[in-house]
Amino acid sequence: MAIPPPRIAGGGGGRKPRVPPLPPARTLLTAFAAAAALTVLCLLSSSPAASLSSAWRSGARSGDKYLYWGGRVDCPGKHCGSCAGLGHQESSLRCALEEALFLGRIFVMPSRMCLSSVHNTKGVLQSSATSEQRWEESSCAMESLYDIDEISRTVPVILDNSKTWHDIVSRSMKLEVGGVSHVQGISRGELKQNPLYSTALILNRTASPLAWFMECKDRKNRSSVMLSYTFLPSMPARKLRDAANKMKKILGDYDAIHVRRGDLLKNRKDRFGVERSLHPHLDRDTRPEYIRKRIAKWIPPGRTLYIASNERAPGFFSPLSDRYKLAYSSNFSSILEPVIENNYQLFMVERLIMQGAKTFVKTMREFDSDLTLCDDPKKNTKVWQRPVYTDD
Repeated sequence: MAIPPPRIAGGGGGRKPRVPPLPPARTLLTAFAAAAALTVLCLLSSSPAASLSSAWRSGARSGDKYLYWGGRVDCPGKHCGSCAGLGHQESSLRCALEEALFLGRIFVMPSRMCLSSVHNTKGVLQSSATSEQRWEESSCAMESLYDIDEISRTVPVILDNSKTWHDIVSRSMKLEVGGVSHVQGISRGELKQNPLYSTALILNRTASPLAWFMECKDRKNRSSVMLSYTFLPSMPARKLRDAANKMKKILGDYDAIHVRRGDLLKNRKDRFGVERSLHPHLDRDTRPEYIRKRIAKWIPPGRTLYIASNERAPGFFSPLSDRYKLAYSSNFSSILEPVIENNYQLFMVERLIMQGAKTFVKTMREFDSDLTLCDDPKKNTKVWQRPVYTDD
């Protein structure tokens, strides 16, 4: 069945915004076509996503309405051909989930999340691999990261590879009025109040091409946020939560530090050949001798200290062992190896470990109450400065 190209409803004026194209297999129109493929539906109907017990996921109910932002986090947009880190993608997902909560709609969540090559070491496929094979290799199932049922207790969610979603798309195609409303550049307030959008079965939202989370950037007052910034970090898949609980039981009474080095220690030379860094104190402040001095006022000697870090040099933190009983993820390989398939999953487990610590010290400050190793701002200031390695 031929589907006419969507007409994007803008926030004013008659000009049609330019929308970066989605990968063909990720477009909403492809979802329409996929709904007609009986073989795919048969496979999907037997998948865990299609058999979950929640009412809105076991089958569409009369009156349910849906919010669709895209088949990949931050896509359509500049990240369709690249991949942001877990934190950025979580910010984008939280923004989309919050809009679904505000609109009283079921959120259609992408069934997979891309894995940034900066944070994951994965095999490279041969050049003959198809785009679908490359996507499978460079992404992971959303359900391997998050407990979708638990998320749905707050914001009803279905995955975009579920039979329920394909059934909804098929039904929307048969409606002469109120099927799919394609929108871009329209506030969530208008989406809720304007019958042109509020009555549509599916809202196909084209979010900011920079990143989905940019749709939430205008709300600087955090008290107005409907979903806590800790919402998704507190919703890990059950197997990840179970692994973290086993590790915490072994650790007992412990403290933790997160030492982010590798991907942030990027220097470059200016036109005079002088080294410059976006985080001039980070390399110094995350070295063992400076960590020891920094955390001494918060963590007394003799304590068990769990270190979560992307530092790859073996034994880098060993100098701290004369003061603390050190623990790393590598000490729990018997627990982690059966469940961890990528570094996103590992970080989600370690994030739970850090949350359970008596005292937790971050690398850089996010909130005023944070304890940190470094006083450099976490947000990229885009100001390249000379690295500092001596005491200020």
